[in-house]
Amino acid sequence: MGEAPGGPVMHIGEVAARTELSLRSLRHWEEVGLLQPSGRTEGGFRLYTDSDVDKILVIRRMKPLGFSLDEMKAVMSDLEVLDDPDLADTERAAARQRLADIEDDAAQRRDRLVRQLEMADEFIGLLAARRA
Repeated sequence: MGEAPGGPVMHIGEVAARTELSLRSLRHWEEVGLLQPSGRTEGGFRLYTDSDVDKILVIRRMKPLGFSLDEMKAVMSDLEVLDDPDLADTERAAARQRLADIEDDAAQRRDRLVRQLEMADEFIGLLAARRA
């Protein structure tokens, strides 16, 4: 299909298959400003690069932790700041700090999910024991 600075160019169907997301999710994320494809064909079809896929996978990993749309947008923006060598060190340091705070928040959210999973396992075990 061709090459772009971010890697090979893919249509939305291939990206959906690679990321295990629906076309609807990818289109929605674009509509709400969370993600922009790297380009479009003359016919208007979305074109994605490997770099776009990496961004999609970051978003996909945040979703189960319950981050809001605004929180996800902020993370994506801070990741772009870190990737931009032309920005001032102070901007990059601020982005690193915000991402460290999000990392702490993500760890706490993960811990809550682990506790919920443990309760679910206990419940399943209780039901199995009662049926026996």
